[in-house]
Amino acid sequence: MANRYLDHLNLIRQQPALLSSIANLSRGIEKESLRVYADGTLAQSTHPKSLGSALCHSKITTDYSEALLEFITPVHSTIKGALAELSDIHHFTYQKLAQQDELLWTSSMPCQLGEEADIPVAIYGSSNVATMKTVYRYGLGKRYGRQMQTISGIHYNFSVSDKFWANYQRALGNTDRTCDFKTQQYFGLIRNFRRYVPLFVYLFGASPALCRSFLKGGQEHNLHKFDEHSWYGPHATSLRMGDLGYQSSEQDSLFVCYNCIDDYIDSLKAAIKDPLPSYEKIGLFDSEGQQQQLNTSLLQIENEFYSTIRPKRVAASGEAPLNALARSGVEYIEVRCVDINPFSPIGIDTETAKFLDLFLLYCLLSDSPKLNALECQQTEENLKLVVEQGRKPGLQLQQLNQQAGQTCSFSEWGQTLLNDMRPLAKLLDSLKANEDYQGSLAKQSDKMQDASLTPSAQVLQQMTENQLTFAEFSRRQSQHWQQYFTDKEISSAKLARFEAYAEDSLAQQQTLEAADNESFSDYLADFYAQY
Repeated sequence: MANRYLDHLNLIRQQPALLSSIANLSRGIEKESLRVYADGTLAQSTHPKSLGSALCHSKITTDYSEALLEFITPVHSTIKGALAELSDIHHFTYQKLAQQDELLWTSSMPCQLGEEADIPVAIYGSSNVATMKTVYRYGLGKRYGRQMQTISGIHYNFSVSDKFWANYQRALGNTDRTCDFKTQQYFGLIRNFRRYVPLFVYLFGASPALCRSFLKGGQEHNLHKFDEHSWYGPHATSLRMGDLGYQSSEQDSLFVCYNCIDDYIDSLKAAIKDPLPSYEKIGLFDSEGQQQQLNTSLLQIENEFYSTIRPKRVAASGEAPLNALARSGVEYIEVRCVDINPFSPIGIDTETAKFLDLFLLYCLLSDSPKLNALECQQTEENLKLVVEQGRKPGLQLQQLNQQAGQTCSFSEWGQTLLNDMRPLAKLLDSLKANEDYQGSLAKQSDKMQDASLTPSAQVLQQMTENQLTFAEFSRRQSQHWQQYFTDKEISSAKLARFEAYAEDSLAQQQTLEAADNESFSDYLADFYAQY
């Protein structure tokens, strides 16, 4: 257990203002789900107008594909509030999808897929901002293939309160600008998260198998055949986070280790500005003169950088996210490695959220030295090991910042981290007069000792016991949760509220399109001029 962590816990206990503010956490959730037909194939229909405008709706939009819905909650001060909001969004959406015989796919790895051309790219309208979003997605398809873009997940946005930061900075005797202090601390959290993320992926990974339709053209992999229609990793935890998921060999050359905000911004800006020969070969335009990627650089925009966690700040309209970070520092962090839990009606449960809060605070309060090139490489290799073999008995991880061959027991390493979190869990529970954090922590310790309790193991168990292919298992879960929501009557007040959101978003899109009088090429040039 790091001395800084213990020292800071003692400091927090001794200062009433700091103690009362540490539990003032904010979180928002972004959850993706594919729309599928009743037979489990990808929906070819356009984004339902009854859900509103995917461009302008604040709660219901799309991601890569026209069939890939994304639900967004506003920021909440309680886990209960965030999950309740996400449940309401699901409830409304299920009512609308039932009218066109569609449902939501409740697994991170996709449904039965046809040819790549059968995966429709999201369309947002005729405005410049809409065109940019669509061209960006065409670019992703050209660079990585459309199949990769059908993988779904959950993003957990997390921050601590301004009151905590003020008290914490004062207690540490730090005299930097508040925004600089917060940014340094958040980057320390991120470095530790990258060190410890294999533990989280083991505990909550829920994608150990996939449909054979996902593997096209002799794609290399180390999976085993589960049945004629499914592949799986016998000890895998989260294929979504591995080589078959959101990974890019082209981005291997991009060295980003989060040692300071200036280096982070500079490295991503260079990746956005500097052309890459393989993407230049694709070309900006197709044979019919349609733009098929935003640029020919390693990254079209910041969001193309695949990472388990990101520093974030809400950007002004038209402002590049990196410029927003440079302007005022980190506002919150986005955790991007949360699989959809097929055993939860909304894909995430209270236990997961409680552990994320605890885990992220632990990363914040613990010592976090800068990452060197060797340690960056080792964190990536450890993550890959747990993604592919996390439930393998006796699994060994590399010891960070040690030479090759220096290993440690994954189970012992993970249990040590969980033990380290106990004083923090106890402290948080004392402020809320309950044992939720300690209870969640105890369940994670159980998983560390018994891999059969992990979501990934439970998915394979269900497939095996019921003799189900991956697609059959996922379709059964999808139908189960569809029934769960459609059997419930949505209140007239909630229905009216979401109907109003949908109508307002469609009106906003019309207003935006009517006011657009700049050419797309000029709009794009103005956007990139920010870098």
